[in-house]
Amino acid sequence: MAAKKGGKKAAKKGKKGGAKKAAKGGAKKAPKKAAKKRVPNAAFMKPMQPDAALSAVVGGNPMPRTEITKKIWVYIKKNNLQDAKERRMINADDKLKPVFNGKGKVSMFEMTKLVNKHIK
Repeated sequence: MAAKKGGKKAAKKGKKGGAKKAAKGGAKKAPKKAAKKRVPNAAFMKPMQPDAALSAVVGGNPMPRTEITKKIWVYIKKNNLQDAKERRMINADDKLKPVFNGKGKVSMFEMTKLVNKHIK
């Protein structure tokens, strides 16, 4: 008789599992949409002329704001100007102090604000 009880339990489990599978399979998921390519904002891609102070760091040729920011970060990493303890702070060297309005230390967010004053 023990074998029959085990068979009934297995049959009951099978029914429950089948009912759950049917319920899950009945609800169809919407197909995933293809990812859209991002179109850059024209204002960011417009070539801007850096002034003399910023040209010492990124070069004197007109370039988009995004490129200016990338070149500043390359300069910061190359010269190890990111603060060791507070990683969001940038320590200014002799070339960056005029760009940072004479400040010795600025945050990443303040940096972009100050850099925008040096491009036309």
